[in-house]
Amino acid sequence: MRVVAAIGGNALLQRGQPLTAEAQRANVRIAAKALAEIIRARHQLIVTHGNGPQVGLLALQGAAYKPDEAYPLDVLGAETEGMIGYLIEQELENALGHAYPVATLLTQVIVDARDPGFAAPTKFVGPIYSQSEAEARARAAGWRIAPDGDSWRRVVASPKPVKIPDLGVLQILLDHGVTVISAGGGGIPVVQRDDGSLIGVEAVIDKDAVSAFLAREIKADALLLLTDVAAIYRDFGSATAQPIASLTPAEGRALQLPAGSMGPKLTAACDFAATGCTAGIGRLSDALHILEGRAGTQIRQQGAG
Repeated sequence: MRVVAAIGGNALLQRGQPLTAEAQRANVRIAAKALAEIIRARHQLIVTHGNGPQVGLLALQGAAYKPDEAYPLDVLGAETEGMIGYLIEQELENALGHAYPVATLLTQVIVDARDPGFAAPTKFVGPIYSQSEAEARARAAGWRIAPDGDSWRRVVASPKPVKIPDLGVLQILLDHGVTVISAGGGGIPVVQRDDGSLIGVEAVIDKDAVSAFLAREIKADALLLLTDVAAIYRDFGSATAQPIASLTPAEGRALQLPAGSMGPKLTAACDFAATGCTAGIGRLSDALHILEGRAGTQIRQQGAG
C-alpha cells in the first residue's frame, strides 16, 4: 500500500522538553523505529511532520538578534523542513540499516492570498507561556496569542493548501522506490502571482490538512495521523473516557474536539476517508498496527476496508 504518515510536531518535541537538537533527535529516533516497521512490511511510505515548536523557536531567535532583520515565516518553515527532515532521514536510514533509499524534499505549497485564515490566525507556534508572559511578548512583538490548554502560545495564519507545485518531483522519487519526507511543517507557504511566479507568505499551513491533501493527490491508500495519544476518545480527560475504535466521516465530523489538538487531525482524516480510503489516528509507536486496523481509531466509509 501507499501510505502517508504524519508525525505531529509536539511528538517530535514533547511539551515541557527543552528546545534542543538532542531532545529532538532522541524523539526522532523513536519515531524512525516505528516508521521503519511500515517500510519493512513492504509498504510505500511518505512521511510528513509538524514544526510548530521549531518554527516558533527560530522566530524567537531571529527577533532576539535583530528584530528588523528577522526572517519571514516561509523561510523559517523551509529551515525547519530541512532540519527536521534531516533528522528523520538519517534516523530512518539508521533504523533500516541503509537498505532502503530515503530522501527529504523541500515542498512548496500554494495557498490563496485571500484565504480567511490570514485574518483569523489559529496555528500555534513556539513555546508555551503563562498568560501574563504571553501578553507581554505579544505587546512587544505584535503577536496574536491564544490559550493552549492551561498555557498560552503565539498563533499565526494557517491558510488551506490549494496546490503542491513540487508534486511531479515527489512522484519521480516514488516511482524509483524512495521513501520521501515531504511537506514538512505543512510545506513552505507560497502564493502564485499574476505572472505565474511564486512568492512566500507569512503563514504556517496545518500539517494534517496538507497531509490529507497530499495523500489524495498521490492517490495514497491510507493516511496515518500519528501522535502521543492512543486513539480518539469520547469524553477525553474525564473518568468515563472511552477510546473509539472506528468512525465514518459523518460520525467524525459530528464529534466536538478541541481545535488546537485532535480536532484538525480528525477533520483531515474525515476529508481523506471521504474518498473511500482509510485514515487512522493513534500513537506513533503503534503505527503499523494502526495501518493494519489493530490499534488507534479507524476512519472509513461504511462498508469500506
